[in-house]
Order: sequence, then C-alpha cells, then structure tokens
Amino acid sequence: MTSPSVRDVIKAYVGLTKPRIIELLLITTVPVMFLAAGGVPGLGVVAATLVGGILAAGSANTINCVLDRDIDEQMRRTRRRPLPRHAVSPRSATIFGVALGILATLELGLLVNWLSSILALAANAFYVFGYTMILKRRTVQNIVWGGIAGCFPTLIGWTSVTNELAWTPLVLFGVVFFWTPPHTWALAMRYREDYASVDVPMLPVVATPVATARQILAYSIVMVITSLVLWPVADTGFVYPLAAVILGVVFLREAFALLARAHTGAEGAALRPMRLFHFSNIYLALLFIAAAIDPLLH
Repeated sequence: MTSPSVRDVIKAYVGLTKPRIIELLLITTVPVMFLAAGGVPGLGVVAATLVGGILAAGSANTINCVLDRDIDEQMRRTRRRPLPRHAVSPRSATIFGVALGILATLELGLLVNWLSSILALAANAFYVFGYTMILKRRTVQNIVWGGIAGCFPTLIGWTSVTNELAWTPLVLFGVVFFWTPPHTWALAMRYREDYASVDVPMLPVVATPVATARQILAYSIVMVITSLVLWPVADTGFVYPLAAVILGVVFLREAFALLARAHTGAEGAALRPMRLFHFSNIYLALLFIAAAIDPLLH
C-alpha cells in the first residue's frame, strides 16, 4: 500500500473544513461590512475578518466531521469525505479542528476585535455542541435551531467594523435564520433515504412531501418579509429593496412550484427539490451583494 502524497494529505485536511459551506458564510460576512462602513471598509479589517472567519468555520466543520463520521460513512452524499475514506484519522482531525479554533479566536481577537472573536467562538460552540451533539439526531427541529450557528457571520461582519451590535445585522441574522430551513430541507428531500438510513430525523424523513413543502413555503414567506425589513431599518437606497423584491418573488415561485409538485404525489428526485436548493444559494449571494452595493450608491 503506497503512502498518500503531500497533495492528497493537504486535500484531505482542506476537505474536512467543507470549503463550499465556508463560501456561503463569507458571502454573508463581507457585504455586511460594507453596510457597517457605509461604503468600502478598510482592506486590512476585511482581510483579517475573512481569515478569522475561514479558520473558525473550518474548525467547526472539521469537528462536525469527527463527530458525524459514523453516519457520514453510511450516507451516499457524504461517504467520500476524508474520515469515511480513512484519509485522516479521527485523532488527527480533532487536533486539526481544535487548532483552527484556537487560531481563529486569537486572530480575530488580536487583529479585529474581541467582540467579533467571542461571537465566532460562540457560533462554533453552538454548531458543535448545540447542533451536532444535541439536536441533529434527536429532533425534527434540528436544522431550525441548529442553523443559528450559520447566522453569526452577519453579526461578525458588522462588529468587525463597528465593534458593537445593532438592529441592521440582527435583521440580516433573521434572513439567514429563515433561509436555512428551506435551503436544507430541499436538499434533505433529495437525499431523504440517506437521512432515513442513519435515523437522522430531518423533516422530509418524518413528514410527507406535501407537509415538508408547506413548511418550506412558510419559512420562505417569512424570510422574504424579513429581508424587506432591512430597507427601513438600515435606511437603504433603492438597489437593495428592488433586489429583495425580485429575488423574493423568484424564491417564492420555486417554493410554490415545489408544493405543487408534492401535491401531484411526486417523491424524491421527481419533486425536483434541487431547483429550490440551488436557487437558494443564488438568492442569498445576490441579496447580500445588493446590500453591499447599496451604500456605495446611496
């Protein structure tokens, strides 16, 4: 048996951090910094916040991989991750995850501010202990409350510039909070059998497609309404509310279409839930980009 190359080892450790999830977190961090600065924030604080955010998210995701390695090995969607493939040992992954967390805390505290550092640490703790260890395998509400951890970048982006909290980032926190269930449940509808096989009670596992689609639509409606609240709260110009309305209409159209397909008796891939899942990524990215552009034109 040949030893893995340095490139393979690096690739395995990077894989533990779940880079695609980190991309989403950064999309909700940097635009908020533009809002907080009322324009272009300092490049130094942006760079330091991004580095700290990547380290913090990488830490949480790595420890999540360690704790979930038993079910990841059984699920089709996750069986190619580094730990199920035995590309990295659980002990090495744990050390790596903890080291990233310590680096993130110190980097954000020393180069940005300690409020941002504490918020990042709280997000990590909630994701690891609250979601992964307590909620994920025990309740159908797992992603609703567990998703709170993914909302913290809106607060971190704001505090990295202002060193204080305000209503504007809290509204955006709410947008991400209500966005997370439709986003995740759409994916879980596609991989329902995966979650069912490992007894993870995601909503599509324990509820009918119609009931799940209704919940997705309900959260989508509240998400769109919450996104519009930012207009008066942050006193934005016309770019953000226009984008929020257009993107919201498209999101709701996808949610209604998913519910309509569920009513026909479609299941699994026939429901085409990935249409909503993929657009949810586009929605969040464009909405936050609009929030970043708005102060530049306002």
